Amino acid sequence: MILPITAYGDPVLRKKAKDISADYPKLKELIENMWETMYGAYGVGLAAPQVGLPIRIFMIDTSPFAEDEDLSEEERKELASLKKVFINAKILEEKGDEWAFNEGCLSIPDVREDVFRKPEITIEYFDEDFNKHTQSYKGLAARVIQHEYDHIEGILFTDKLSSLKKRLIKGKLTNISKGKIQVDYRMKFAELKKGR
Repeated sequence: MILPITAYGDPVLRKKAKDISADYPKLKELIENMWETMYGAYGVGLAAPQVGLPIRIFMIDTSPFAEDEDLSEEERKELASLKKVFINAKILEEKGDEWAFNEGCLSIPDVREDVFRKPEITIEYFDEDFNKHTQSYKGLAARVIQHEYDHIEGILFTDKLSSLKKRLIKGKLTNISKGKIQVDYRMKFAELKKGR
């Protein structure tokens, strides 16, 4: 089932999400619904707060990036097969010189900006069967994970922009929070919920 994506302005996107246990109610169903929601909105990642749940789950599928001609064969191969669920994730290390990449977010439609992130990460997490893993990622894979990880920490990519950039997009963000935006996927707006 496709779930509505929570729009910028909803307090759930600002909460630090909570760990869950293996007996979380209807976990498999939630994961299936999140995959369906992500693909329905043509996303490469989705975190539980984006569907209104302040819990530490996110998923990524970087295969759309595998078409990028500028990447090495090795990178394209890694991106083509990287489809994962991360539960109770914790980034243990971020290293290297920060690099810019143009990011967007399903909760903040029609806003894309360059964001600086470290190129390599090591992350500890549980998969959907609650097996524990510690893995390292680099490049675009690391970036997509960092973006989704930020969601479970209550951080949005717009928080990483300069104050000038933030001022320039303020009007767009206000419109998104009020539901004054056209998107081709279901969204839930905080302002509309309050009845304004």
